[in-house]
Amino acid sequence: MDTVSASTTLLGDAPVAGLRRASVPTPCEPGNILRALLGVQVIVTAGAAFGSGSLAAWLGHVVVGAAVSVPATLAWLVICCWATGLLVRLPAVGRLACAAAVGAATTWAACLPLRIIGLDAGDATNVVAFVLAGTLLGAFIYHWLELRVRATLPAATEAGLIELQSRVQPHFLFNTLNTAIALVRVDPNRAEEVLENLSELFRAALGALEGDSTLGEEIRLARLYLDIEGMRFGKRLEVEWDVDDGLAHVRVPSLLLQPLVENAVRHGVEPNDAGGRVQIRARQRNGRAWVQVVNTVGASAPPGHGIGLVSSRERLRLMHDFRSEFQAGPIDGGRFRVRLAVPL
Repeated sequence: MDTVSASTTLLGDAPVAGLRRASVPTPCEPGNILRALLGVQVIVTAGAAFGSGSLAAWLGHVVVGAAVSVPATLAWLVICCWATGLLVRLPAVGRLACAAAVGAATTWAACLPLRIIGLDAGDATNVVAFVLAGTLLGAFIYHWLELRVRATLPAATEAGLIELQSRVQPHFLFNTLNTAIALVRVDPNRAEEVLENLSELFRAALGALEGDSTLGEEIRLARLYLDIEGMRFGKRLEVEWDVDDGLAHVRVPSLLLQPLVENAVRHGVEPNDAGGRVQIRARQRNGRAWVQVVNTVGASAPPGHGIGLVSSRERLRLMHDFRSEFQAGPIDGGRFRVRLAVPL
């Protein structure tokens, strides 16, 4: 059984729904808007060369084509973005048909001003040609965006599944249960709190592929995890929070912070007899939410495999494209920092 089918067996239909939502492109993303506009203009410019007997005629055709294609493409993007929730319910053929129909309608509407001012030379066949081209380009651009999403989806999905598997680690489970057992007799209330936090973390891990999350929810889960580890390590674990509550609504991939704080504890606290320090900061700057996780690194810290970092980077890129940023590496003072940015 392959990885995806195995996860579907374990988690039910949630991964299927999550993968279907992820496989539908979002034309309103700035990266997709730029790609669609440039792609259409390249096609229009190349197509204008056919039937142009001179450079002047070619430039004239390019100008007229741009006058139609630019507003038509922008209108197509707006409509397809607005209809994303409806398109996700349709099969692939239905989505392409809708994209083609929207392309035809927006192109026809963009041709109306040209007919009014006479740039179409009064020839109705020009409008028919434009509408036919808009129909084909609408389907082509949408299919291209779908292929681009599918090209990145397997890597992001695999990274997400690996993250879920690494999240529910046997040693973390056993350590947490041992902590709860040790507290049952001396402090039953704290033992109950540990088990409740563990239940919340496992619930979040099992639902990670159902959809996106928010920065506020990710910080809440990170607090739960660090509270559990704080009961196990005691004074060896120092945690510093500096979080702007106004960023709680920001959209991020589910379980984004979880592998980062786990790595901070595993490599910065657990292998060091003197313990270590973990700092989590979230601040707004230049229209983006900046989040960083910094931890001390001892000389005895084992090298990591980077799975959690790769997973977070890939899923950020899939959700926010070039509007996101991800950096990870050592900094001064014997510390390791992960720094990421997402749009507000």
